[in-house]
Amino acid sequence: MFSLEDLLGQQKGNEVVNQMSNTLGANNNEVSSAIQMALPMILSGLASNAAQPQGAQSLNQTLQQKHNGDVLNNLDSYVANPNSDDGLGILGHIFGSQQGAVAQQVSQSSGLNIGQVAQLLITLAPIVMGFLGKKQQQQGLDADGLSSLLQGQQQQMQSSGNPMMDMISGFLDKDKDGSAMDDLATMASNYMQKRG
Repeated sequence: MFSLEDLLGQQKGNEVVNQMSNTLGANNNEVSSAIQMALPMILSGLASNAAQPQGAQSLNQTLQQKHNGDVLNNLDSYVANPNSDDGLGILGHIFGSQQGAVAQQVSQSSGLNIGQVAQLLITLAPIVMGFLGKKQQQQGLDADGLSSLLQGQQQQMQSSGNPMMDMISGFLDKDKDGSAMDDLATMASNYMQKRG
C-alpha cells in the first residue's frame, strides 16, 4: 500500500493522519485506509495525464506557478484549513466527471462516509501537488522529468501488489468529460456543516 508516510516521511505522515482524523471526526484506521486508496488514485491520475507531452507541460507549469512545496512546510495549519477551491481544481483536472465515483469507491472500502471522503480528497490533492513541486525543485525536473517521476511512482505502486491499481486503471480509462466538482464540494461542505 502507498501511504502518507511514504510521501512525507513517518513522523509527518502520522501527524497528518491524526490531524485529518480529528478534522473529519473519524478514527485513524479508517482515515489511513482511505488515504492509502486515495493517494494511488491521485498519483495514477497525474501519471496518466503527464504521460501525454501536453499534460506533462501543463503539470510542469502548474507546479512552478502554484505548487512549489510550500504547503509541506506548514502542514498543520493547511490540514486545519485546506484550500477547497485548489483541491477541487486539482481533482477536477485529474478525474473529471469520475470524482464522485472515486469518492464512492474510497468510501465503500474504507468505512468513511462520502462527505468525509470528499473532504479528505480535497485536502489531500494539494499535498500531493506540493510533494511533486518540492521534488521538481530539488531534482531540477522539467516536464519530461516529472512524467518519468510519476511513471516510476505508478510502477512502484503496481509492483507493490496494491489491489486498488486495477480498479484505478479502469476509472482513469473512462471518459473524463464533464464536471462533478460541484458534487464533491457539496458532499464535503454538507458533511463539515453537520459537524460544525
